[in-house]
Amino acid sequence: MEGVLSLLPRSHTQFIVSRSNFSNAIKSDSLAITGVVSASSVSAPYNSRRRPFQSIERNHAPRPSSLTERKMQNINQDISPHRAVATVRLLRIEKGGAFAGLLNEKGKNSGKNEMDYVERTLGFRTRELDDRDIRLVTEIVGGTVRWRRYLDYLILSLCNKERVFTDMEPLLLQILRIGFFEIIKLNMPSYAVVDENVKLAKVALRPGAGNLVNGILRKLVLLKESDSLPLPRLEGDDRARARALGTIYSHPVWMVRRWIKYLGHEEAVRLMNWNNADPYFGIRVNTWKGYTRADIVRQLEDLKVDYETSVLDDFVRIKTGMQAIIQAGLLEKGICSVQDESAGFVVSVVDPQPGETITDCCAAPGGKSLYMASRLQGQGMVYAIDINEGRLRILRDAAKLQDLLGVIKAIHSDLRAYSIRNNVKTDKVLLDVPCSGLGVLSKRADLRWNRHLEDLEELTRLQDELLDAATLLVKPGGVLVYSTCSIDPDENEGRVLSFLQRHPEFTVQPINRLVPPDFISEDGFYFSYPVKHCMDGAFAARLVRSLS
Repeated sequence: MEGVLSLLPRSHTQFIVSRSNFSNAIKSDSLAITGVVSASSVSAPYNSRRRPFQSIERNHAPRPSSLTERKMQNINQDISPHRAVATVRLLRIEKGGAFAGLLNEKGKNSGKNEMDYVERTLGFRTRELDDRDIRLVTEIVGGTVRWRRYLDYLILSLCNKERVFTDMEPLLLQILRIGFFEIIKLNMPSYAVVDENVKLAKVALRPGAGNLVNGILRKLVLLKESDSLPLPRLEGDDRARARALGTIYSHPVWMVRRWIKYLGHEEAVRLMNWNNADPYFGIRVNTWKGYTRADIVRQLEDLKVDYETSVLDDFVRIKTGMQAIIQAGLLEKGICSVQDESAGFVVSVVDPQPGETITDCCAAPGGKSLYMASRLQGQGMVYAIDINEGRLRILRDAAKLQDLLGVIKAIHSDLRAYSIRNNVKTDKVLLDVPCSGLGVLSKRADLRWNRHLEDLEELTRLQDELLDAATLLVKPGGVLVYSTCSIDPDENEGRVLSFLQRHPEFTVQPINRLVPPDFISEDGFYFSYPVKHCMDGAFAARLVRSLS
């Protein structure tokens, strides 16, 4: 399944565990916040189920009929706009209707859209977001989601009674999480954080909520100033130590235990630190439209965006400045797209050549399809299959933007059904399967809390089904590339080994000439590892079908 939104850099994959619908889109951003039960993923005794909170949509007096008058009347100049927006966005993320990615993925209007959410949820607006506010929202939302388990541990530690935490309204909890993150991780002035978050709690909820925020945040400030913040002890059996590490580094316990098993303690800690750091973003130049990496570099220098060149010729990477790139229209004009280098290497493993036909089995939203199509140089065809029509529309729009409609055909279908009824076989088939996404946790901050150990068993069964279906689309002598954005052996090498046992007509083909040696595993597969390569984790195996 495609790992990058080619035009919208908010998501690297919308991961799916349903076997019957393996490419469902994530729930709509417009899901109501009313009635949320906070689902903080912290181990016992911190995972007590919270009570549904009362509706936070207020009962207001009749509003003026004029939208402009109503908005002016509802503006609260005393509330920090980035905190109001961040609070509501965190609620939407926890409900499942929003990503913890870039706020302004849709350009200048997304700040207004976010303020609309604030008004619908809290009953008032603040002043409009400026560029600094937008950057703060992005940083605070992503950071608060990453550090949620650790923040909740601290909040619980500073509550007078455990019940105060377990029964806390989700809106109040988000305000506290933001305050804790700003004080501990962003080192913002404590007096300002306390004052602003108390105001927000009082206006959005009630005076008593503001008093509670005031008391807890002031306790936090005192503990931080005396360097005595509570931390769990690394002691006891393996499970207890993993639970402590999961709190300290804010990851689910099952992930910690799995990484310690496969990577060892020290490497597991390094991986969690990577996941908690601000991510890099890859920018791929659209060479098919005649642009070069030098063109993008000049644009980035004009925009004063710091960048690094990549080992891949068509890519550069940035850590900050995405807002400037979006507002300059570089994505909108089809000059470049947002795509991680790890995804670019998967396309290198496919090695598209002019004149070839290629099937991309789980294509939408289309980053890899577009890159493969651009490398066909106008000769050949990419058949982009996906079960989700909405995500295919994103692919079609991007193909139009990048002048690639002539070499991409979008097909709305379930791969398993399509492969049975379709008689056309192609030179190459890319199967980028739905997976756990354990290689992209630095960008998908929310994903760590939406994945469970049980998902892996369901996903590996689905991956086997899709592999079996994909074989029906490969012509004799053709190539099948199996790829994931996971670093888990069960989803990677394990699936390839199982596949080869079921399909002896396929063999592993070396990729030595296709990617740099540093990215080739002992078994001859492509593998990027976040800590080592400073990019998303990804895997790809190139399998060739016999002629007979």
